[in-house]
Amino acid sequence: MTSTPAGPAYTLQTSRTLIRCWSPGDAVRALRAIEASLEHLRPWMPWAAQYPMSVGEQAVTLRRFRGLFDLGQDFTYAVFDRSGTEVLGGSGLHPRVGEGARELGYWIAADHIGKGLATEVCAALTRVAFELEGIRRVEIHCDPRNVRSAAVARKLGFTHEGTLRKRLMAPDGVLRDTMVWTLLAEDYPASPAATSELEAFDVLGQKLL
Repeated sequence: MTSTPAGPAYTLQTSRTLIRCWSPGDAVRALRAIEASLEHLRPWMPWAAQYPMSVGEQAVTLRRFRGLFDLGQDFTYAVFDRSGTEVLGGSGLHPRVGEGARELGYWIAADHIGKGLATEVCAALTRVAFELEGIRRVEIHCDPRNVRSAAVARKLGFTHEGTLRKRLMAPDGVLRDTMVWTLLAEDYPASPAATSELEAFDVLGQKLL
């Protein structure tokens, strides 16, 4: 691992995906993928309650994501197919879990679930967190009933540290339990995430990994 953070990574390429920071110009494609997946997303993603929304409203949301990314305050990514034409989902490395840590979030469009894409994307961003950002701890939070999300954490070598009871408000207004999965920097080199294949590039297109 690098001793000095060299990020942020604006663009990543895995075997099947192109992962990059959102742009307001992605609004139409993002809206298409999200609105086609609302039934799949609403039980788990509180932000899905904001939909439906207009293309203009979506552009404003993506502009905010890009602004926070450029300022180094939060890192929300779009997940495309390798050609960069179809939105397959979204992910992010969020600093809301404390200094030296990131929460890894992710969603996959309904038409593409069950193909291992979430695992592929999360492995890539886990590498970015540890190898480029010098993070000490990456966390995944999920509802215990979201077995697909928990499976991603398990496959990548995260440890289930515990389940916090009635921790967060669910989209239906009921307090829900939250599983906390963690991967530490000292455990990362032996984890499946460390062997994921990817290329990462900075805002100028210079290769970081």
